[in-house]
Amino acid sequence: MSKDSPDHEDAPGGEISGIDEETGIGERTDAGIDDESDAGIEEPTPLEDGLGSEVEVDTDAEIDDEEVDEDDLLGGLSIDTTDDILVPDRLIDQVIGQEHARDIVMKAAKQHRHVMMIGSPGTGKSMLAKAMTELLPKEELQDVLVYHNPDDDNEPKVRTVPAGKGEQIVDAHKEEAQKRNQMRSFLMWIIIAVVVGYALLIAGDILIGILAAGVVYLAFRYGSRGSDAMVPNLLIDNSERTTAPFEDATGAHAGAMLGDVRHDPFQSGGMETPAHERVEAGAIQKAHKGVLFIDEINTLDIRSQQKLMTAIQEGEFSITGQSERSSGAMVQTEPVPCDFIMIAAGNLDAMENMHPALRNRVKGYGYEVYMDDTIEDTPEMRRKYARFVAQEVEKDGRLPDFDAEAVEEIILEARRRAGRKGHLTLGFRSLGGLVRVAGDIARAEGADSVVRDHVLRAKQRSRSIEQQLADDYIERRKDYELTVEDGTVVGRVNGLAVMGEDSGIVLPVMAEVTPSQGPGEVIATGQLQEMAEEAVQNVSAIIKKFSDENISEKDIHIQFVQAGQQGVDGDSASITVATAVISALEGVGVDQSVAMTGSLSVRGDVLPVGGVTHKIEAAAKAGMDRIIIPKANEQDVMVEEEYEEMVEIIPVSHISEVLEVALADDVEKDGLVDRLKSITGSALERKVGKGPGSPSPQ
Repeated sequence: MSKDSPDHEDAPGGEISGIDEETGIGERTDAGIDDESDAGIEEPTPLEDGLGSEVEVDTDAEIDDEEVDEDDLLGGLSIDTTDDILVPDRLIDQVIGQEHARDIVMKAAKQHRHVMMIGSPGTGKSMLAKAMTELLPKEELQDVLVYHNPDDDNEPKVRTVPAGKGEQIVDAHKEEAQKRNQMRSFLMWIIIAVVVGYALLIAGDILIGILAAGVVYLAFRYGSRGSDAMVPNLLIDNSERTTAPFEDATGAHAGAMLGDVRHDPFQSGGMETPAHERVEAGAIQKAHKGVLFIDEINTLDIRSQQKLMTAIQEGEFSITGQSERSSGAMVQTEPVPCDFIMIAAGNLDAMENMHPALRNRVKGYGYEVYMDDTIEDTPEMRRKYARFVAQEVEKDGRLPDFDAEAVEEIILEARRRAGRKGHLTLGFRSLGGLVRVAGDIARAEGADSVVRDHVLRAKQRSRSIEQQLADDYIERRKDYELTVEDGTVVGRVNGLAVMGEDSGIVLPVMAEVTPSQGPGEVIATGQLQEMAEEAVQNVSAIIKKFSDENISEKDIHIQFVQAGQQGVDGDSASITVATAVISALEGVGVDQSVAMTGSLSVRGDVLPVGGVTHKIEAAAKAGMDRIIIPKANEQDVMVEEEYEEMVEIIPVSHISEVLEVALADDVEKDGLVDRLKSITGSALERKVGKGPGSPSPQ
């Protein structure tokens, strides 16, 4: 979900239950909750049943999914604009698609458990964490006060009181201190007047009187600092809160996470600031009775993770100065309560650098959940995605409503970004960005609502950096005639690759066979990633098996033309490499109007790869006519309408099929393909030629 989710203070929730002032001070409620009690968590309403599956519309009755047309992108909803869709009040009811994670969060809130969420960015981790604050039991929120310790100034005392009482206590202490100061000031001026009068009338020396008055003034001022030190420091103030606190400690340094004590440059002579006034609360103290959210948990240094583990176990943590050379390092408070629920989040690599003991603590006293990237495309989910658009419009507050066709285009884009047939993406942050860009375009034009054309233009305008680089790369290649779109060339194949996550690019591969000065080897020039090198080795195994020539006496050079400094990652260029090398060995030209992508097994089977839709669109932009893809990826093709008629998509399952399509019409080709079929044991009967066009993105 978007990180722009509503703030927890604004989120709806129940009121805090009554607090016993006599017993609330200094006490913390037990985290355990009786399952049979309500525990402050409301039972789901019909809107919330099925994880928000029931999308309410102002005028529509309940929808039967079995009667919904498969081609109905709105899942049976009948709306004019998103203004007709009712948006749930609670964040937890706005969550879409993450059924398992949502269920875990509700259980964790009820039982006061920690949760670790692992998954791709933008899939709703932060939104679920914020939603938990609305689900937490109506516990007694507390204020935390830090007092001066007359026995040891460097060990301030800590007291907890019911929420709202802390400010009253501080005001009472300030009023009392002000009265004392007024009495002291009154007494000081009387003494000064007596001293000056005595010096003038009796001693007759005005200079002595002035000096004596100055001494008296300084003595009173120095002594008054003791009364000021009696005013406590309101460390945590929850007087304005109606729901449990939510603290985002992502990327926080040690002081911001654990609390800190400010440095005092004046440490003596009566000018120093009392230690208790320099104490600052950290995120773990501010999250007391609430939620502490830490994204990219592995970026925390090991020391902070160890301290965090202690705070989780003890439910309290003393605040001390984090800088070793600061005067604050001498100060250490009594333990400050920090009874919070921790939501740790991150990508898959987050678990690698996470402290093992901290992860074990979360796993032993909580839940681990993996966030889904996609979800099955059903009428129910399409209705939810329509509601998602309505949620984004309401959340932003400045966007026009989307009409039905604009919402349908957003759902189509969700299908494309899923990269799987029959699925919708759960990357809602980037999808929400598309909604906002489309809304901005419509608003700039003064349109009453967002229409399909606005969404189409937004898709072009909101291209990622990788997409913009890929498009620029393709144009530059055309300018310098680096892309060959027709004719045949021996040893040159137009491969397809992906830049970033969503940008396809045409990447030619060239192969050359030369006599070897020693044992023959396969030499891959240019910058290759480890997986691409492995793909080259797999290709060499097939070449050695089918070739009549003794390649042990030859060197096979392979070049990824203009791969750039990022190199080539993955093995999706395997069939490209194999075709280029076979072409060079046999001296048979390759049709340059053909582009291809696919992985290759050592037996010659073509295996599925990722990003086929983006690769196909890149090939279409570059002027290719036919595109070879793995047959297993045929169901994943979701190209834009503008590219459907531009290219012919040919699914294949074996390297022999690739060669039959890609190699030029030559008398040697049939024998080459037949020999490869017989050697690999895959005698394919189906004639591979011009197949059906691109599957419809619908």
